[in-house]
Amino acid sequence: MKTTLVEKYGETRLPRYTSYPTAPAFSSAIGAGTHGGWLAELDSCDPVSLYLHIPFCRSMCWYCGCHTTITKQDGPILDYLDALHQEIDLVASKLKQPLSVQNVHFGGGTPTIMRPDEFVDLMKHLRNAFGLRSGAEIAVEIDPRTLASKMVGALAEGGVCRASLGVQSFDPVVQAVINRSQTFEQTEAAVQQLRQAGIGSINFDLIYGLPHQTAASCIDTVQTAVRLRPDRFAVFGYAHIPAFKKHQRLIDEATLPNAEERNAQAEATAEALVEAGYVRVGLDHFALPGDELSLASARGDLRRNFQGYTTDTCETLIGLGASAIGKLPAGYVQNEVAPGAYAQRITSGSLATVKGYHLTGQDRFRAAIIERLMCDFAVDLNRLGASFGYEAELILNGNDRLRALESDGVVTIRGGLITVRKDLRFMIRAVATAFDAYIGASARTHSKAA
Repeated sequence: MKTTLVEKYGETRLPRYTSYPTAPAFSSAIGAGTHGGWLAELDSCDPVSLYLHIPFCRSMCWYCGCHTTITKQDGPILDYLDALHQEIDLVASKLKQPLSVQNVHFGGGTPTIMRPDEFVDLMKHLRNAFGLRSGAEIAVEIDPRTLASKMVGALAEGGVCRASLGVQSFDPVVQAVINRSQTFEQTEAAVQQLRQAGIGSINFDLIYGLPHQTAASCIDTVQTAVRLRPDRFAVFGYAHIPAFKKHQRLIDEATLPNAEERNAQAEATAEALVEAGYVRVGLDHFALPGDELSLASARGDLRRNFQGYTTDTCETLIGLGASAIGKLPAGYVQNEVAPGAYAQRITSGSLATVKGYHLTGQDRFRAAIIERLMCDFAVDLNRLGASFGYEAELILNGNDRLRALESDGVVTIRGGLITVRKDLRFMIRAVATAFDAYIGASARTHSKAA
């Protein structure tokens, strides 16, 4: 039955729902002027988060679905960082009052590709421009293969307290065909250096659905990775989208697992992590029992944003850098994707916003439904609707997708309470589509399904 349902709903090509509406609904009608106005409306009493995108790597991993550029030289990185500093000042100039930053996340690409002194300077600039709260969580994504000891020191000096390390798979056969050779020893050395520097919160990223990958090799990777006892794991499914990411054409499609095999790999990974003492959080995150992510899940106040499952409660996210997406109370904004075009906009004195989305009341209601489903696998439409001023019937009436899911036994509907069957929770993104008013565009163009 599970195999039939996976084939029917096509889970692997659906959005991850780290936002709603998802990026395909964004429009060029939202530009720099609108973004500047939204920034001016921010209230200094409300904490905000910052996301900084560093879109450079030294080599391309063939499975990658991120916006990144390969460079062997430091020149392009230095030019980009100059533009990033200018963008920080531009954004700060649009604010009517200082902000209170609660979270900072550096994503990529490879954020640690910059030199140590450049990272320290960037953190100082952020503190001067926005004002970081005492105890703000500062997180950075790291490629363990290129992490130098001086950079570890710079991360600690800058206040980083959480590091997310890309592992993906320890299977050497898989590594060879995705162009990412990474030994356990390299990963272990990075973890030890980070912990010795006082950066104690460690996350690992794993991927299933890669070429030549099997359920057995996924289990082997988990058993190897847990020897380092990271606090959290994020487990994503590889999305093969060679039409959007041309380097993925280097992967032989004949070596990719089918839907049934992908599901077996995902569940084998999950079972191995739970057996190792981790708590399953939402669809694809795992955390130690005492970790705040596990506690938030147990309390029912887990959140979801562009980084996946999170304890970040900020309603405002300011995105900085090429392709960065921000979320403000009024809606979403996204910067120019190409680093060169992004820098041109910034150096001309304009925000780099090229598209966005103005949220409606119904969008907010649907977003809240999807977030609760993704986090809790259940949602009370009557209770949630009351807080947004909508009746459950708005969502239930004429909802053919939802009725089909009910007919197939994926969900139960009692009054306004919708619950996903426990053994079919892996289909939660298919359930979320029943509440997505824009699913046609999202399913066709979504490029980072997981």
